Amino acid sequence: MVSVRALDRLNLSLTSYPQNSPLSCRPDWALDGGAKAGSSLKAMRDHVLDRFRPRYGILNCLYGAQVLHSEDMAAACCRATNDWIRDDWLNHDPRLRASIVIPSNNAELAVAEIDRRADDFRFVQVLMLVSGETTLGRRHLWPIYERAERLGLALGIHAGSAYRYAPTAIGWPSHYVEDYVAQSAAFESQLQSLISEGVFAKFPRLKVVAIESGLTWLSGFIWRADKTWTGVRAEVPWVARAPSEVIRNNVRFTVQPVDAADDGEAIMRLADHIKSDELFLFSTDYPHWHFDGDAVLSGRLPDGLFRKIASENALTTYSRLARADQVMEVVP
Repeated sequence: MVSVRALDRLNLSLTSYPQNSPLSCRPDWALDGGAKAGSSLKAMRDHVLDRFRPRYGILNCLYGAQVLHSEDMAAACCRATNDWIRDDWLNHDPRLRASIVIPSNNAELAVAEIDRRADDFRFVQVLMLVSGETTLGRRHLWPIYERAERLGLALGIHAGSAYRYAPTAIGWPSHYVEDYVAQSAAFESQLQSLISEGVFAKFPRLKVVAIESGLTWLSGFIWRADKTWTGVRAEVPWVARAPSEVIRNNVRFTVQPVDAADDGEAIMRLADHIKSDELFLFSTDYPHWHFDGDAVLSGRLPDGLFRKIASENALTTYSRLARADQVMEVVP
């Protein structure tokens, strides 16, 4: 992709998943010959599509194109990444859908890339990282959200960082485990930013999906956010609904990894706390190692809740999921 510019030694792989970390790849999903886990369509078919038999699978490509300091270079690499996803993945399996990788530090370039992919309904989501140079509710990013809402694209916020700043509020950690655990705090901060800055008031049809955020922090966050908003809501008069209501209507969470001893009990408890069974979306976190065998949800769930998580919630969150099938049916 990059042949000149003295970038031959630049590693664009994000460091959120160190190559030798046990979490970075499930042993039975590793590829032969030292190939990077998750880089083979054939292996992914064997490991996920043919194994779990989903009707659709959404690809989320985490790649350093999003974090380059040069905005123009980042935009060029994002374009090339999205073309590669289309040409090497989407075009070879009708079950696949994908997220649009964008240079999110520049809203104008990000919107241009969203528009470039808008006519391909196999792209169902815009992908951003949870940690970067700014809180995600800030208004200079609103053109991204406006375009996503207008085109029926969800906004996927994935664990990870551009590492412009320390990933914790009190400085740089010494170990990977510190950074990994701190990701949930970043999701709390970004959710609060999106709510308080008025993103959902301005774009009420926008769906945000927290990807690999964990879940156990959600109950405490919702309670504290509602309590604090009740006392200081005069500061943010555009937030006319309690944060818990905003989250029920506009935010969804992937179920892997479930950071609880009993994932079924944890999900049922969260659904009870927030008074909704529409928050959670099935995911595998492929190729990372957060569960063994095929027990993506090892805890026993009521049939109705399992059906919501496995299919119904995704179909209502991603309005473009089935639309690609309809478009392909009428195109010769």
